[in-house]
Amino acid sequence: MTTWVGRTATEIAAAVREQRVTPREVVAEHLARIERFDGRVGAFRTVRADAALAEADELLSRDLGQLPLAGVPVAVKDNLAVRGEANRNGSAATPDTPAGEDHVTVARLRAAGAVVVGLTNVPELCVFGTTEGVHGTARNPWDLSRTAGGSSGGSAAAVAAGMVPLALGNDGMGSLRIPAANCGLVALKPGHGVVPAGIGHGDWFGMSENGPLATTVEDARLMFSVLADTEQPPPAEPVTRSIAVSVRSPLAGVRVTRPYTIAARQAAALLSEAGHRVRPANPPYPAWLSTTSLAHWTAGTAVDAEDLDPRRLARRTRVHAAVGRRFVTGVRTGVRREQLRARLAPFFAEHDVLLTPALARRSPASVAWHERGWLRNILANTAYSPMTPPWNLTGWPAMAVPFGTLPSGAPCAVQLVGRPGSEAALLDVAGQLEVLNPWRRTARLD
Repeated sequence: MTTWVGRTATEIAAAVREQRVTPREVVAEHLARIERFDGRVGAFRTVRADAALAEADELLSRDLGQLPLAGVPVAVKDNLAVRGEANRNGSAATPDTPAGEDHVTVARLRAAGAVVVGLTNVPELCVFGTTEGVHGTARNPWDLSRTAGGSSGGSAAAVAAGMVPLALGNDGMGSLRIPAANCGLVALKPGHGVVPAGIGHGDWFGMSENGPLATTVEDARLMFSVLADTEQPPPAEPVTRSIAVSVRSPLAGVRVTRPYTIAARQAAALLSEAGHRVRPANPPYPAWLSTTSLAHWTAGTAVDAEDLDPRRLARRTRVHAAVGRRFVTGVRTGVRREQLRARLAPFFAEHDVLLTPALARRSPASVAWHERGWLRNILANTAYSPMTPPWNLTGWPAMAVPFGTLPSGAPCAVQLVGRPGSEAALLDVAGQLEVLNPWRRTARLD
């Protein structure tokens, strides 16, 4: 008997289009895996078992041959609207009211033939790089003692555990790339305006973008094409690119540990051997980047928390929002973001791609971080994920790509960054790394 759990979205969609399997069979297998393992992993806030099976059956009335994601089970991060389901955003302060319409990205996935099997856990208001709270705790399927990361932690855990081949998340300070790096997945944060955002109250001042989490570059490319509503074919011929490699942390005082620097340098060496022009080069990060990142991070939370009862928010969230309120007016001007773009643009005029470690160290332990103090959370988050915020501030595309393993056996990862409009180039380089250094797709939970 053929099993569809652990198969790629590309393989599943092809089989459904060719009528080698029905959408119901595929969805039912993935629902069974969720039922078996999610009690240990904690990926989902809610599972739409009956609704998903009904929607899988409804696909048979459509022209399956025209659906790029025919019958593919997907998970959706719980800060995006799914018709008929409450959007809780990881909080007890948000209303338990079913959404009347799908978010535009969810609608595009469904139009392409995907079936939404559930909504995934997030930290409250998607603030932190660890996923736990009143609705559940998302653990890394490769090491259940560690957090899956955040804020798209539940989505990443669902894919890494083989519960779905694809998941939808978003990224305002690294929230796709951080959990992807922890969980051995490919994630793409598109550049600003490429994929519809509509996240919270103003997309964290335009810094937050929706994007895919997948086990392969091919699947990430496929899902990104659907989300962006545009074709993203791989290049017909190999393209030689100028690639800068930097292992320096953008944030002053944060050290990148040896496993992540090794991964970046080894990935650079492989790309050099493949014919790319690779050289060490550090972007000219400004000294004020740390304070600017903190101001934007906290101000985004202040705006999202404006209409919520503070008594129902976790203490770390209340403090984060309170700190951010003093920065909202200044952040809204966009002055610092424009200054950062101007400072970094010459570097990217000289280099097509920047290759860095994806993280500075392995993810924190999976504990009740939402019950710990604000400063302790800030220090833990900053210490392990300093590499991602600059590219939300600039609004430029960035990816997390699995590469190698940590001493614990969990996945390691690198980050690829490009200038505006370079999503296809990043996917191309990521695809070459996948061929040069293949990675295992999903964690073994049996």
